Amino acid sequence: MLTQLRVRDYAVLDDVTLDLGGGLSALSGETGAGKSLIVGALSLLLGERAASEAVRTGAERAVVEGVFEIAAHATLLARLAELGIEPDDGLLILKREVAAGGRSRAWVNGSPATVATLTDLGSLLVDLHGQHDHQALLHPDEQRRILDAFAGSADVAAEVAERFAERSRLRAALDQAGARRGELEARADFLRFQRDEIVGAKLEAAEDRAHEDERRRLEHAGELARETGLLHEQLYGGEDALSDQLAAARTTLERLARLDPTLEETSALLETAYQQVVEAGIRLGEYAGSVEHDPSRLEWIWTRLDQVFRLKKKYGPELGDVVETGRRVSAELDELEGASFDLDRLRGDVEAAGARLTEAAARLTRARRAAAKRLQGAVETLLPELGMPGGTFLVALDALPEAGSGGAESVELRISVNAGFEPRALRRVASGGELSRVMLALKTVLAAVDRVPTLVFDEIDAGIGGAVAAAVAAKLGDVAESHQVLVVTHLPQLASRAHGHLLVEKASRRGMATTRVRALEGEERVQEIARMLGGDPESARSREHAREMLGMTARTVGQKAG
Repeated sequence: MLTQLRVRDYAVLDDVTLDLGGGLSALSGETGAGKSLIVGALSLLLGERAASEAVRTGAERAVVEGVFEIAAHATLLARLAELGIEPDDGLLILKREVAAGGRSRAWVNGSPATVATLTDLGSLLVDLHGQHDHQALLHPDEQRRILDAFAGSADVAAEVAERFAERSRLRAALDQAGARRGELEARADFLRFQRDEIVGAKLEAAEDRAHEDERRRLEHAGELARETGLLHEQLYGGEDALSDQLAAARTTLERLARLDPTLEETSALLETAYQQVVEAGIRLGEYAGSVEHDPSRLEWIWTRLDQVFRLKKKYGPELGDVVETGRRVSAELDELEGASFDLDRLRGDVEAAGARLTEAAARLTRARRAAAKRLQGAVETLLPELGMPGGTFLVALDALPEAGSGGAESVELRISVNAGFEPRALRRVASGGELSRVMLALKTVLAAVDRVPTLVFDEIDAGIGGAVAAAVAAKLGDVAESHQVLVVTHLPQLASRAHGHLLVEKASRRGMATTRVRALEGEERVQEIARMLGGDPESARSREHAREMLGMTARTVGQKAG
């Protein structure tokens, strides 16, 4: 509920504050006093496009601020949670500022926000009738939602949306899997070539280094055998070999060490040298005898090294990179071979999800058709007493090619306010007053399921009077039992039924025209009703008539309360 609206430096409004209560509030005043400016300022707060012309002459900026009680508004609280906005003790404060240069800024509970956020939240807070852009019921999604609420099938509608989301996810997965398979199939021949080339080579870790070592041995086999053989002779196998000389020196030193024990350590060193020379000589002899000259093996090594070099150049730089590439392409080909099974499974999942969606959508369609008939009849019953005796109302359900998140049909509310004309979409109703009265009829019927707490009617009394005005006033009173209603009116029948009455009047401040708004009570309200009756507001007869209307309203309200 809107509890306070403050407007500063907007058009001719310099500083106006409206304190509003629940039920029905009337906003009246002389023609040109600025009643519609109040509604315009509220529209600006709810996200309407800002224009620099809205700024009061001589002011730097126009500011509109609204305070809303939202503690009982579950839908709005859920939306605020999604946006990460915390209510302030059950209050929501929206603020919009338009600079003289045209720049616009917005705040929600003191934090900067986008105008889109104001529009989003405003659609859940206020319905402005007479300003088409802010009438939630003019939008297809809201018409569908309100029909489902009227039908008591909101849970089924939620299930349809969930089933659609499930099928959409599975379709996306199927499309992704199909695209992946297509991509792999396009590369399959190349991948198979890579796999056969790498895996077929049967590579072993670090074999390139091992083969390079073997290549050098084979290429220099003669040199290695000859030179190691000579070293064997010099160290151990030949005449007067180094090992024999060391043996003789060892014998001599052992004898001397028995004469001087200080030579024992040196004798031990010589013994170690002797043993190592003997071991080296023996090994060199064995090595020289093992060296083979194998041209065929050398040719194979060269061929293998060339093969490994080419693979490293293509897939390297290291042999490990080549092996990893082989592992990866093998995995991709395995994926391709298994993809057909995944696609078959996903197709089955999509088909099953589609069947669940179709079944839920069919249940929703049946509920909508039954509710559409009831809603049509209830609204058409109200149209004559609201000044549209030849009016017809239609809830059009047009089948869609396939069920979507909103069901298997589009929902559109259509109206004809004149006999003999085909019903058209609500948005195409020419007269603002007629549209407002159509909306009042809808709000009357949908009062129990309408989630927008505040309704503003700007043009609802255009072109009506007498019995129709009384009927409109009565319906506004009915709707005000479950909603906060603000009506801009020139009709005493409407104003007299209001729980609160605000007067908009012209004034002058520092030589400049301005508009002020004040609450009316007692005799001031009697005088305003008398003025609206068209007589002399100062005459006793006009005042008596006004008191009678206000008294009738009081009795009616009392009877309903009882």
